[in-house]
Amino acid sequence: MRRREFITLIGGATAVWPLAAHPQKPDRMSLIGVISWSSESDPEAQRLIAAFKKGLQEFGWIDGRNIEFDFRWSAADSEGIRADAVDLIGKKTSVILVNNTPATRILHQETRAVPVVFVSIADPVRTGIVASLAHPGGNLTGLINFEPTMGGKWLGLLKEIVPDMRRAGLLFNPSTHSGQYFGLIETAAHSLGMESVRLPVKDAAEIDRTAAAFAREGNAGLIIMPDGFTYAHRDEIVASAMHHRLPAMYPFRFFVGAGGLMSYGFDEADLYRRAASFVDRILKGANPASIPVELPTKFEFVVNLRTAKELGLKIPESLLRNTDEVIE
Repeated sequence: MRRREFITLIGGATAVWPLAAHPQKPDRMSLIGVISWSSESDPEAQRLIAAFKKGLQEFGWIDGRNIEFDFRWSAADSEGIRADAVDLIGKKTSVILVNNTPATRILHQETRAVPVVFVSIADPVRTGIVASLAHPGGNLTGLINFEPTMGGKWLGLLKEIVPDMRRAGLLFNPSTHSGQYFGLIETAAHSLGMESVRLPVKDAAEIDRTAAAFAREGNAGLIIMPDGFTYAHRDEIVASAMHHRLPAMYPFRFFVGAGGLMSYGFDEADLYRRAASFVDRILKGANPASIPVELPTKFEFVVNLRTAKELGLKIPESLLRNTDEVIE
């Protein structure tokens, strides 16, 4: 299996907080708050948190020895995120790790003092969360999930597997997806003589209704947008796509593990491991305003051959040779 390396991280010097010029003393444990879009029982969420903890351990930060955690599992509950954010801010948390765009926006609104490390969120410059990637300029920094060529790549791979596809449906939740890939996919669709259709879904009940309506006209496939809603409802999305025989491209490997056709996206566990270095620097006195935001560097292409067979699709050998993992 091969992993492709993309995009060098943006460079920049690291400044120091004027009020935190020395590493955290071991006689006081640092409190790390974590706001997750997932539920605590989600095995994928636990896998990512384990990667984050392992990264911290490599820097000498051990749970129960010199750090402690306060986890907030929102289970895709937008209304509860603000209450969790405000509570963690009031506890004088040393640093907050957040893994979704809505919660990052809330933290940006609620505090200019508590350092925040975001991971796997949408374009923070366009949404005003940071001033620039190289110089965030405030109390928030971290790692983003945006890589400009992804939208066209998703459509191209799906079209290669389904040559007769004429319509691509972009499934997303308008409350949790920033729309940063729409223009890229629509441009690619035009060049391929295809139609791209935005398919907004606001709750779980709309997933199957929307997929059913889109599938009726035939020659269709889905591209699932990366956002907190699709992450939380991955089982329903995969089941609906299969029920209506819609070939689908997913943004993360775990969709394919749940029975999805294929995925192309960044390695989330790698982002969480790298997030540990941000927390380490902040706990040792670095100023988030001067810690550059980083982009994904590890990507993976995964195909589920069993699902392809159920859909009556044959995966070209040229694609199989370039996969990082094949699920049979």
